[in-house]
Amino acid sequence: MKIGIYGGTFNPPHLGHMVSARYAMEALGLDRLFFVPAGIPPHKSLPKGSPATRQRLEMAELAVDALLLPGKVVTSRIETDREGASFTADTLRRLRERYPEDELWLLMGADMFLTLQNWREPEVICSLANLAAFARTQDNTGEMLETQGKYLDKTFGAVSRIIQLPQIVPVSSTQLRELLSGGEGRQYLAPAVYGYILRNGLYGTKADLKHLSDDDLRACALSMVYAKRHAHICGVEEEAVKLARRWGAEETHARRAGILHDCTKYLSLEEQLQICEKYDIVLDDMERESAKLLHSKTGAALARDIYGEEDAVYWAIYWHTTGRADMTLLEKIIYLADYIEPNRDFDGVEEMRRLAYEDIDAALERGFEMSVADLTARGVEIHPNTQGALDWMKAHRKGTA
Repeated sequence: MKIGIYGGTFNPPHLGHMVSARYAMEALGLDRLFFVPAGIPPHKSLPKGSPATRQRLEMAELAVDALLLPGKVVTSRIETDREGASFTADTLRRLRERYPEDELWLLMGADMFLTLQNWREPEVICSLANLAAFARTQDNTGEMLETQGKYLDKTFGAVSRIIQLPQIVPVSSTQLRELLSGGEGRQYLAPAVYGYILRNGLYGTKADLKHLSDDDLRACALSMVYAKRHAHICGVEEEAVKLARRWGAEETHARRAGILHDCTKYLSLEEQLQICEKYDIVLDDMERESAKLLHSKTGAALARDIYGEEDAVYWAIYWHTTGRADMTLLEKIIYLADYIEPNRDFDGVEEMRRLAYEDIDAALERGFEMSVADLTARGVEIHPNTQGALDWMKAHRKGTA
């Protein structure tokens, strides 16, 4: 197996790192790639005001997750969990112990490659892993890198390879930190990483979380969930706005409820229960045992408390999982948008989409019926609110027929 090791401070991890990782996977035929955030960099101090090690690690995890290559590209805590300076030779020793038969490739930028002989134990580094240096096709360092490769081979027995990268992310971490402190630079970051930076006020950002733009709110919401959920969240937002336009609901409320509706989706049951306790959310026995049932309630709580959303948005998120009897128009819209957003694919979804724009109550009744039928088929207990919503909608539509 071929394993890549991509180390750095990742302060912050940006699209340049992600592009380099993808090119390395392809160019070297890597089976796995480890992002290895440094704990304590040995050759330079982190700039004043840098995030804590834990925060740099969490940002790296978000950047890796955004690559959507689970199991192939992962974040390693091998240096952040180790005390003292993060020397590459020590990291490679530990990785060689774990993967004695595998082919290790140490990935690095051109500047690092050109100074490798000055690192601690360069002979050990070259004996434990092959070297891959990133070079931009527009730079004139190609000849220097080739010369350095020959020198390292002759001096330390290194095996090296130059990976040519197109110059599509023209920013360094230093430049990006300066841009962020001035309210710019988001285009160089994965949305989830940018959202994490805003939520934690890193790099001099001073976002007022209770008065975020739609774009910044979306970034914050995406930073709270796994990347595999991003398409769904954006799909719900899109569908909610379309339904609001069709039925005359407040578009801003529909958009922001769609953005935030799943923001606590991946919290553990224990974390969900802690939020419910904090905000005095009364739970029944079923809810106390199901994180899936709780995420709508905890998401609503954070939407109102952290992001300053109005009560209409709060309740639309609160009821989007079970539904309830006599729902408001916005509540209906978010429930249906979650059901029929463009990424959904199940038997009956096209009928639901048609009904949602022809007769919203008929669509809602059909959605409740399908949910009850699915839960029954799987032997899952039906929450009273869902059954109550279906019963109420049947009676309501019968009464207005």
